[in-house]
Amino acid sequence: MSEVYAARRARLRERCHAAGSEAALVSGNANVRYLAGAAPAGAALLVCPGQDVLLCPGDPCGTPAVARPAEDLRVVVLDGADGDPAVAGAERAAVAGAGSLAVEEHHLTVSRHRALQSVAPRLRLTDLGPAVEQQRLVKDDEEISSLRIAAEIADQALGELLESILVGRTERHLALELERRLVDHGATGPAFPTSVGTGPNSGLAGHLPSDRRVEEGDFLSVCVGADYRGYRSEIGRTFVIGTSPADWQIELYDQVFAAQRAGREALAPGTPCRDVDRAARVVLEAAGHGDRVGPRIGHGVGLENDEDPRLTPSAMGKLDACVPVTVDPGVHLPGRGGVRIDDTLVVRPEADGGPELLTITTKELLAL
Repeated sequence: MSEVYAARRARLRERCHAAGSEAALVSGNANVRYLAGAAPAGAALLVCPGQDVLLCPGDPCGTPAVARPAEDLRVVVLDGADGDPAVAGAERAAVAGAGSLAVEEHHLTVSRHRALQSVAPRLRLTDLGPAVEQQRLVKDDEEISSLRIAAEIADQALGELLESILVGRTERHLALELERRLVDHGATGPAFPTSVGTGPNSGLAGHLPSDRRVEEGDFLSVCVGADYRGYRSEIGRTFVIGTSPADWQIELYDQVFAAQRAGREALAPGTPCRDVDRAARVVLEAAGHGDRVGPRIGHGVGLENDEDPRLTPSAMGKLDACVPVTVDPGVHLPGRGGVRIDDTLVVRPEADGGPELLTITTKELLAL
């Protein structure tokens, strides 16, 4: 795999040279991992002529949970708890004779940026911008394979939970069980804090589990994801507990399901991101839920659970093939509950069968 990371850094180096920068300092955690293969939190990567350097606040190989960085990198472990990898990287670039250095200003505080300038006052600092994030948009086969396994793990954990007794258990208990099952099936851990909502809490985006207990007739909404080798899946489903669903529950579920299906079907290379949002949003607006739809219909996933592209009404840009995204519309009715349906998919051209669905747990409205 070292050659994969070397090729990624070579692309970034070419982009920097084209923009007039001799070196780049990458400090965003996910960006460092993408280019280095593995790195402890807080590490920085100096991409420069000669050998690239990974600067770490601690030994990257000293923790069993942290994979080893690419073999072609030079790894420098800083002495002392106060060593700042980004500052050390700027200093090394100056010592190496670089005249300009592109930095990720959006990942630096003002004080850190000033510290970079103070240790290398003759070094011209430029903004690298979201260059690495843009490079990360389109995933290779290995990345998609990891996402596919992460989705399978989340499907397994959710499927097993649904086979257990749910009435009387708290949202918090169910969330903890789901996260334990993720690890049991091979995940490093949850991709994000697991959301479980019952009754009036169901359908709330990002709801933090409470001590409310599951009751007969409740909507139960779950949003869970697995972290597998750093890549993160996401799945959300809504069910009815213990009885046949009420008419209002069936109606609301059918409306959200239709919106989610419209969003999924809109995924294709070349489609504007805002058009995917619109495809799902118009369905819910027509059903009278326009003021209850969230600010977006989906987002990209990868080394971060929430990354580009954003599927929003104002999103710029178009989708590319091999870009994984979520489609996750939801509607919440205050005091009653709601529905959220969420899938992870990979954008594929029509000739390849259209969007690839990674999360396959049924979307039928089940009474558990």
